[in-house]
Parts: sequence; C-alpha cells; structure tokens
Amino acid sequence: MMSNTRPSNTGRAPGAASQDAAPGPRGMAVHYSKIALALLAGIVFAGFCALGTWQVKRLFWKLDLIERVEQRVHAPATDAPGPAAWAKVTQQTDEYRHVRLSGTYLPIFNTLVQATTALGSGYWLMTPLRLADGSTVLVNRGFVPKRTGIGASTPAGIVQVDGLLRVSETGGGFLRENSPATQHWYSRDVAAIAASHMLTNVAPYFVDAQAKSETAVDAPVGGLTVVSFHNNHLVYALTWFALALMVAGISWWIVREDKRRRARRAGNAGNNTVESDHAGQD
Repeated sequence: MMSNTRPSNTGRAPGAASQDAAPGPRGMAVHYSKIALALLAGIVFAGFCALGTWQVKRLFWKLDLIERVEQRVHAPATDAPGPAAWAKVTQQTDEYRHVRLSGTYLPIFNTLVQATTALGSGYWLMTPLRLADGSTVLVNRGFVPKRTGIGASTPAGIVQVDGLLRVSETGGGFLRENSPATQHWYSRDVAAIAASHMLTNVAPYFVDAQAKSETAVDAPVGGLTVVSFHNNHLVYALTWFALALMVAGISWWIVREDKRRRARRAGNAGNNTVESDHAGQD
C-alpha cells in the first residue's frame, strides 16, 4: 500500500529554496550595479540642471548688460574720464559710454588696425589726441579702405570728438597676433600701440568717433561701431534642461522595465509552483 505522505518541499517550484536564501555573489553584484547606475544618473541629472540654471542666470545678466549699454549709448555725451579716473575704468561700468573730449591730433603717430565692416575690408584709423592737460587718448577716427593717404585729411588745431568709450583690445585677432615691429595690427591694443610710438600718459581706453565727425572728402568714416552681444543663453539653458529630462526619462524607463521583468519572473515562479502542486497530487 502506497503512502500518501508528501515530500517536505511540496508546493515549491524547483529552485524556490535558493530564491528564499540570501542572494549569491552574482545577485549582490547586480544589486550594487543598479545602485551605482542610479547614483550616476542622479549626478548627471543634477549636473545638467545646474548648467541649465547657470545659463538662466547668465541670460538675465546679459539682458541687464544689454539694457545698460543701450542706456549709455543713447545718453548725452559726458566728459571722457581723465587721468585721475583711469584706474576705475572697466568694461562692466564704462564700455560704450557716450563721451566727448577735445585736443589736438598727432597724425605722425597714425596707426592702422585691420577691420571688416559694413563698408568692406580695410582699416580702422587710430590717431592719438593730445588733450589740454597733457594726457593722450587714442581715437578711432573711423574706417579707411587703404593704407595710403591717411594723414592728409587730419583736422588741424583743436578739435572736439564725440564718440563711444571702448576698452582696449589686447592680443590681436583670430589666429593672428599684433606685430608692433612691422606695424601690423589686428586689434586695438591701446598699450601696445602707445608703446610702439613711445607715447606716454595714454588713457587705457580708446574712443570710437561718431559718424560725420570729419567732413573732408577722403576723411575716415566714423560711426561704424557695432553694439551687439551674442545672447544664446536661453538656447543653452533649454538644451541642458532637455538633456536632464532625457536622463530622467531613460532612468524611469529602465526602472519600469526592471519592474516588469520582476513581475514576469514572479508570475512564472507562481505557475511553476502550481504545476509542482499538481504533480505532487498525482
């Protein structure tokens, strides 16, 4: 007569005992890998959000700068900073200020700086202006298309110049350096230009002369200053925030798929348990 006693592991699917036990080395490795990936995703997400927030701050800073510059450009002209105020002149507080000054041009020290303007390629004509107090300010009198004949039209005697204060452009142009020895200039580097002509007591800025400051037929064309600022901060901010959302979306998808896989495994384990029960009853 056969006994109806069932084995002690009745109702368990094969391998169920191992699932109840502590996870093995492989399971622990998978567990720690998930934690590491979650931490990495969190760090990347936070980094993208931080970059987006920084670009938003830069956007408001740029908009404020543009507004302040517009106010300076269209404000009535004021006296250009004298030697006592030179140390306080900065790009943030003085760039594009509408200023006026009077003095005598020193055409013997004319300097040409390569330029590309709405009128084509040519040069900025930089001429020192000697003021009544003995100081000197470099004046960008405007655009000239060629190197010859630049001194013939220089106004004689005391002249008044209205224009925009500009901070010195050091170094040179794109992939090209200034060469004082050969008088090839690619940026309006005030200190270097002054040194090349052995001028002293020179202001650390130059002035872009306004339009029609000189009336001679062959006079340089003033008033070509381009007051514009690159403002792509909103695009950059949206890009960083979009990348952060992508990281969040991918992380959510991975977690969802992992839960689905676990649910399928649990369902399969349940089915195996039912089949094992039926087999034991038979």
